[in-house]
Amino acid sequence: MRKKAEKGRVLSIFLTFLKFGCFTFGGGWSIVSQIQKEYVEDKHWITDEELLDFTSVGRSVPGLMISNASVLFGYHAAGFGGALAALAGICLPPIVIMYGVTFVYNLVHDNLYIARAMMGVRAAVVPIILCALLKLTKSALKDWLCWLVALGAAALSLFTGLSNILIVVLGAAAGLLAMEVKTRHDLH
Repeated sequence: MRKKAEKGRVLSIFLTFLKFGCFTFGGGWSIVSQIQKEYVEDKHWITDEELLDFTSVGRSVPGLMISNASVLFGYHAAGFGGALAALAGICLPPIVIMYGVTFVYNLVHDNLYIARAMMGVRAAVVPIILCALLKLTKSALKDWLCWLVALGAAALSLFTGLSNILIVVLGAAAGLLAMEVKTRHDLH
């Protein structure tokens, strides 16, 4: 019975991520918004904190953030089969669409209607991404120290040439240091 339920969950993950891959425009962050809605709010399979962890790790390792985060989610939800299902579901639609676009690109790249439609899609995606950002911010920034690390990371990202990887490592170091200071403070 457990195997059947696990197969059902893997199929559910594949179909949901296939839907995300087909109908979520705007890149990885808008897909994170859809994962947040589907699996945090509706199904309660993960928490906001877990989604933030998946996204943070996915962004910090080589490859596309959303495929990395999808694999982490899928593995968490249904093991190796879930990881493969999420990856296949999220990647298959863009591959098929891009394969088709390569054949018709010369016919549509100068088309005014296509350009206007894409402008509208891009504009509609921004509020979706912002809503996900606001929801996830509540889980990520729980105290003044988290806000301080976030502001420091934003400043480093905006005003220096540091790589994102180094900024993430520095954020992790700041979190460890803060935990150590807090632990020592609580002991005294």
